[in-house]
Amino acid sequence: MFPDGLFDGGGVEEAMAALEREREKLGKLSELWRDARTTVRAKDQSLSMTFDGRGELVELVFNEGKYRSLAPAQLASVVVETLQRGKAESLAKVAELMGTSGPSGLDYGAVASGKADPQALLESLISPMLDSVGLSRTDRGERNG
Repeated sequence: MFPDGLFDGGGVEEAMAALEREREKLGKLSELWRDARTTVRAKDQSLSMTFDGRGELVELVFNEGKYRSLAPAQLASVVVETLQRGKAESLAKVAELMGTSGPSGLDYGAVASGKADPQALLESLISPMLDSVGLSRTDRGERNG
């Protein structure tokens, strides 16, 4: 059932250490998602937006006088640009804290933005551990093609 040498040498210890490192990263990610806030101001100072650790808008504040002088299309443009910049800054904090990849190849920015494929996420977390102990794709029940 297990490849020869699975429990010999450092394969299991190495795999467990890698799994622990990933667990620690995910713990830090959970803290960031829960506690982080990013506030950005529009370039023209007409509004500010605050984002949570996941890059979701949690507060929008208009500068009482400034935004009223903008044409509707201009205000819409300011809102969209500030929203995009705020999300990018918020998600950059995830990438800075966690790195965009590691031994697992996990893209924490994609996880934070909700763009990560759940199957690929699971594979990226488990594959390095299984590979390090010598389990091939066929040993795991996976098929090519």
